[in-house]
Amino acid sequence: MSYIHSFPPVSGPGADRLILGSMPGKASLAANQYYAHPRNLFWPIVETLFDIRADLPYAERCRQLAEQGVALWDVLRTCTRSSSLDSDILEASIVPQDFEGFLRAHPRIGVIFFNGAKAESVWRRHVGPTLPADLAAIPTSRLPSTSPANASIPYPVKLRQWRAVTTPL
Repeated sequence: MSYIHSFPPVSGPGADRLILGSMPGKASLAANQYYAHPRNLFWPIVETLFDIRADLPYAERCRQLAEQGVALWDVLRTCTRSSSLDSDILEASIVPQDFEGFLRAHPRIGVIFFNGAKAESVWRRHVGPTLPADLAAIPTSRLPSTSPANASIPYPVKLRQWRAVTTPL
């Protein structure tokens, strides 16, 4: 079992949407980049939705995403996990991010999207109940996970559902 830590958020001062994963997988941790696994569909979806080329250097993709008003982070700050699978996260090891601080620093965020069920369930159990009422009232929406482990949902279906992220607030 490895005790792992997430990355800092990708965000700009004008962020009005927040996309939350659960915790970076092994490939992402090794590369120190969100969604670095070559079969993860996050960056190909971003390319289609925001015209941010997936082959650009990581820092440039992040900069362009932030310019579009999209912030990117993980629900978990730290946890213990034996593999890249969300199902292997030990519940007792979960430490969430400081969302009150983040959301106060980004007051324009008007919707939070979850990249998969685990991000949503951790939010509902460990984050939502701890937030002040004004922050807990921010609408949330679960999107299908872009992980290669979620291969049962075809790319066109994922892309159609992910279009919800393109609507600036």
